[in-house]
Amino acid sequence: MGARRASVSIRHEDFDLSAEVAALRQGMPAVGAVCSFVGTVRDRNEGASVATMELEHYPGMTERSIEAMMEQAFARFDILGASVVHRVGLLQPLDQIVLVAVSSMHRGESFQACEFLMDYLKTQAPFWKKEVTPAGARWVDARVSDDAALARWGIASGNA
Repeated sequence: MGARRASVSIRHEDFDLSAEVAALRQGMPAVGAVCSFVGTVRDRNEGASVATMELEHYPGMTERSIEAMMEQAFARFDILGASVVHRVGLLQPLDQIVLVAVSSMHRGESFQACEFLMDYLKTQAPFWKKEVTPAGARWVDARVSDDAALARWGIASGNA
């Protein structure tokens, strides 16, 4: 099928969805579909208002973990490219946190691979989230529903 494109970016700065998708497609005329997911900071979680969210990661280890996950996506799905952008640092409600974008010849593979990558990110990628609520700061754990979403791909969560 030719060359494939994969990129991982962990950064403090915001991202531009259009620019990221354009980079994923650039010079790849076989691309017939791009599926993307953008996650944002909500103002509520687990019944409490959220003033800010702080994301931390382990540089190097986080990127390697996501790259390994992308290799699984390329092995499982007929995709041409995948891109993950994940922000770290202090974020406010409405801020973008994560982008997962996948290109393929046909939409079905892009949809599946995008969902697979996001399910993996939610439970397996080494990020730590701390929310500030009226009751104080709290660390956020993966939810049971996130583990179940990953399990449907035949992957057991390390959070069990």
